[in-house]
Amino acid sequence: MNNAVRKRIAGLLIAALIFLADQGLKSWLVGTIHLQQRRVIELLPFFNLRWTQNFGVSLGLFTAGSPEGRWALVAMTAAIALFVFVWMMRERKMGDILALALVLGGAAGNIRDRAEVGYVIDYADLHFGEWRPFLIFNLADAAITIGVLIILARSLLSREKPDAKTEPAPES
Repeated sequence: MNNAVRKRIAGLLIAALIFLADQGLKSWLVGTIHLQQRRVIELLPFFNLRWTQNFGVSLGLFTAGSPEGRWALVAMTAAIALFVFVWMMRERKMGDILALALVLGGAAGNIRDRAEVGYVIDYADLHFGEWRPFLIFNLADAAITIGVLIILARSLLSREKPDAKTEPAPES
């Protein structure tokens, strides 16, 4: 097995781990902790577990108010996840594969929520007093955000240097 195949398999494993961790945590919060009934569990002065049903996508955009809207969001996010999967399978650098794996695993977790229960289960409530730097989110959202930030940072900061062999010699 060559190195490129190993990197892609590692990416798929990372995506699967993110998906399983996200779904396992949500299952624990719903089934064992009963967060849906308890509504809020105060853990720290700046962090609570707070039951939230997100019927939209990032930042509550494109809220699905009907079954058709729900399935349209499932289809749209599945198409994006498929694009990310294909992109990841074509990448060669492990840093890019890792970032895309985070996005893919997180997207899969949120797609499953929406398909299974009709909304994405959000619970992580980071706050400082009444100020919340983020909307209430979940592990999948965090993985997607971190993956996108890595992709952006790598594209902005890691420019490839031109190969000296292919550069034309300066004219005198």
